Amino acid sequence: MAMKSSVPFTGTKEQETELAAVITEHKGQQGALIPVMQKAQEIYGYLPIEVQEQIALGLGVPLEKVYGVATFYAQFALNPKGQYKISVCLGTACYVKGSGDIFNKLRELLGIDSGECTPDGRFSLEACRCIGACGLAPVLTVNDDVYGRLTVDDVEGIVAKYNN
Repeated sequence: MAMKSSVPFTGTKEQETELAAVITEHKGQQGALIPVMQKAQEIYGYLPIEVQEQIALGLGVPLEKVYGVATFYAQFALNPKGQYKISVCLGTACYVKGSGDIFNKLRELLGIDSGECTPDGRFSLEACRCIGACGLAPVLTVNDDVYGRLTVDDVEGIVAKYNN
């Protein structure tokens, strides 16, 4: 079912207790699943299978339903985000100017795919659609830093800046 993350689950007892309280508060209410999942993601930062199992058990819903909701809505993440969140624009303007190659270079360099996080928790990678900087195409962001007019040769230097 759910893919295991390359980053081991490190939930704390405090987080588990906080989520249990949220589940108890919503148990039996119609439409409780999404608000509980939203709160769980606030608590943990993402929805690993361990958290999905706790939600399913606590609300008395099938795990498949929790997983289905988590994978259907873009607001939910199944993998943790890295300290540095790299997002590559694959919108039309960026793509025709080579952002696909830049994205592939990052996948190769970091050893992860879209939506994943490096095992050390340092970097996560995602593809996005237009970020509104078409005049700078191709563009990528690292957290709030924007890099434009890129080539594949720029990628290693950008990653190196954040790899101290």
